[in-house]
Amino acid sequence: MFKGIMNPGGTAGIYPEREEPRPGKADRLSGAIEGFFASRFRPKHGSYSWIVKAVNACQQSTRDLSDEEILETGRKLRPLLKKEGFSRERVARTFALVREAAGRHLGMPHFDVQLVGGYILLNGMVAEMETGEGKTLVATLPACTMALAGIPVHIITVNDYLTSRDSDWMTPVYKALGLTVGTIVHGMDPAARKEAYQCDVTYCTNKEVTFDYLRDRLILWDRPTQIRLKVERLYGDASRIPQLVMRGLYFAIVDEADSVLVDEARTPLIISSQVDGLYEQKVYQSAITIAGAFIPGKDFVISEGDRIVELTHSGKSRVKDSDWENLPESINEKQREHLVKQGLSALHLFKPDKQYLVKDDKIQIIDEYTGRLMADRSWEMGLHQLIEIKEGCEMTSPKQTLARISYQRFFRRYLGIAGMTGTAREVSGELWSVYRMRVVCVATNRPIQRHHIADRVYAGEGEKWKAVIKTISKMHDSGRPVLVGTRSVEASEQLSQFLEEDGLPHKVLNARQDQEEAEIISQAGEIAQITVATNMAGRGTDIRLAPGVAELGGLHVIGTERHEASRIDRQLFGRCGRQGDPGSYSSMISIDDELVKVYVNKFIQWLAMPVVKKQGMFISSWVGKMVFRMAQRAAERLHSRMRKNLLKMDDQMGESLSFSGRSE
Repeated sequence: MFKGIMNPGGTAGIYPEREEPRPGKADRLSGAIEGFFASRFRPKHGSYSWIVKAVNACQQSTRDLSDEEILETGRKLRPLLKKEGFSRERVARTFALVREAAGRHLGMPHFDVQLVGGYILLNGMVAEMETGEGKTLVATLPACTMALAGIPVHIITVNDYLTSRDSDWMTPVYKALGLTVGTIVHGMDPAARKEAYQCDVTYCTNKEVTFDYLRDRLILWDRPTQIRLKVERLYGDASRIPQLVMRGLYFAIVDEADSVLVDEARTPLIISSQVDGLYEQKVYQSAITIAGAFIPGKDFVISEGDRIVELTHSGKSRVKDSDWENLPESINEKQREHLVKQGLSALHLFKPDKQYLVKDDKIQIIDEYTGRLMADRSWEMGLHQLIEIKEGCEMTSPKQTLARISYQRFFRRYLGIAGMTGTAREVSGELWSVYRMRVVCVATNRPIQRHHIADRVYAGEGEKWKAVIKTISKMHDSGRPVLVGTRSVEASEQLSQFLEEDGLPHKVLNARQDQEEAEIISQAGEIAQITVATNMAGRGTDIRLAPGVAELGGLHVIGTERHEASRIDRQLFGRCGRQGDPGSYSSMISIDDELVKVYVNKFIQWLAMPVVKKQGMFISSWVGKMVFRMAQRAAERLHSRMRKNLLKMDDQMGESLSFSGRSE
């Protein structure tokens, strides 16, 4: 694991990163086979339990140290870790120091299972720990150990809220050992970013760190060797080195690893610049007008799962025969077909309050994985401009791609990488075949008291929402707090309207309320509190129960739609029953939910509908669960195929660009 990160003299080189493998067909086949076995033969938690005894053996002597002596002991460990590596004895001593610092400055000494989780991360694996088990605190163990050894550490979270929260919360632990902490959030200028990356430990989001890397790669467009970089450094300010924001890719700890490394790996990250005069607004206006007159099924067909539009023979003929006002002669037939297809996508695949918000007269993209707005991001190839025209917003200039990279390629370039999440076992094969990371399931600190109430499946949305309101009202009357999960801003606001009509006080957390997130989450565990939320409340959200709530049964979580991956459902339900607290959860879903419409054959939907309508709740729930399981498996297979195709295309592009010396 540590080969390439450390050497007897510590870290070396300017902007170090791992050389990417260039796999052939045989390599991909062996990776798939290894992934198959990796998903079935995972390392056991007990294999690392020795660290608990070793740390406990150091604990008494560590407890007797003053704050100044802890700081001094950390300084003495630095050269030992840097020169001699991570022996069991040195790791145990370091973990004991970190545990003592956390106990003194946060009032939260690490539990035994957290020590095991920390050692798993230190060895470059993925620690699957139940929600509420304190992964934020666990990360301080490997981060401090690596940082004391002189290895810069990036702790990567999924959004700015968690980045700021975790950094502020854990900083006293790092300071106690003489380590510096940096934080990077959206909107920071390059100088502030560079200063943050110079710290021993840097908290950032997956998007921010990847875009910072891409910007650095644009500066180092010809991918110079280490020798050449060292020669360039002799030129001082005239060289490219001072322009770089990061100092390389050393060691990353990825929070919510399955979300970042798997779910979001379907979409490449792109840096682009504005292009004036690509097409005038009237061209886009013509395209959206023509697309609006096309007939579904006759002129075009939609693949909802793949999210693509294809023109039929009739549609292509209509493109050719349509009246394009003042169309420049330079736009050929293929370009016109592309514009109309993008117009059809804008009209039929991208919906307000689902894929985007219209805010401040601008189109703002909603991140489908986190439910948050992605500021200053736009779709490419004219799609963003067509959606702006569709919504009556001022059209922005089109953009051209300067650099692109997928998360799969980016994270494989770190010299060392580890991950933590509450839901990794389902994708353990892919994590191994792509990133060479094993998954270890860590035991909970206390027995889980999370209670599953039988799922309820309804024939239509109307019946579902009535049942959801009835359940919320019942829980509210009993004094229990309720968290209701929805898949979109639209659904959250629709439910909010129903609750208002029934006179049920509640709070809504979606992309419109992102500034109020901390306040809403802090109140979600109070007596009789009702919180309606999108995926913003699904990962990394710690809902603490107010006094007296545990005695009433704790937080109750309702899922109103299934997600495309069952892991995301598990994340939502994991908001209750944390750290041994009582809690319960249930799904209340309908056969005409979007997931079923998109991923299940219409004939099967037709067969299931009368069963759900006429049979008793037991049979209808059983049939409904089978249908939803089919839908989720179909979605997971599709997304897995998309990730493989993107990685294959990325590898091929990387090989071709390596000959020209251009950036990704």
